[in-house]
Amino acid sequence: MDRTAAAIADPVRRHILAMLRDGELPARRIAERFPISRPAVSRHLRVLRESGLVHDTLVGRERMYRLDTGPLTEVAEWIAGFGAPVAGLWSQRLDALETEVHRTRRDRRDAKNAARGAGETATNTRAGSGDPATNTAQDAGIPAQDAGMKTRTARQEDIA
Repeated sequence: MDRTAAAIADPVRRHILAMLRDGELPARRIAERFPISRPAVSRHLRVLRESGLVHDTLVGRERMYRLDTGPLTEVAEWIAGFGAPVAGLWSQRLDALETEVHRTRRDRRDAKNAARGAGETATNTRAGSGDPATNTAQDAGIPAQDAGMKTRTARQEDIA
């Protein structure tokens, strides 16, 4: 894995690997795409060959190079070991955020429905009850039974 990491550390070698991703290329075609000398490109290809990232085949007078992704898989698996907990952490945090958003929406909807329902109840009670203590209690969100008890207690204190 160290040889692979050292091989992909150079930007020219990474570019060569990207070129070979599409298929085999002869050494001269690879060298044409760089502003460096052919011997310099040959040294880069040798490093890639020694690391196992590319394989060459002699076809006539040309060397054909092809990519071997096996060594990259080992490096990718090693790197993935560092990223997995981070991905899991973000996943947990996003799930928690989603839960909180749904809870907030539910609470707002429930509050709106409760306000709507309390307004209808207060209107219906005022129309039929005639007891101002009950109407005021329902406006405040106190059940009518509790309001009646409190009213009786207040009336008993007035009598005494």
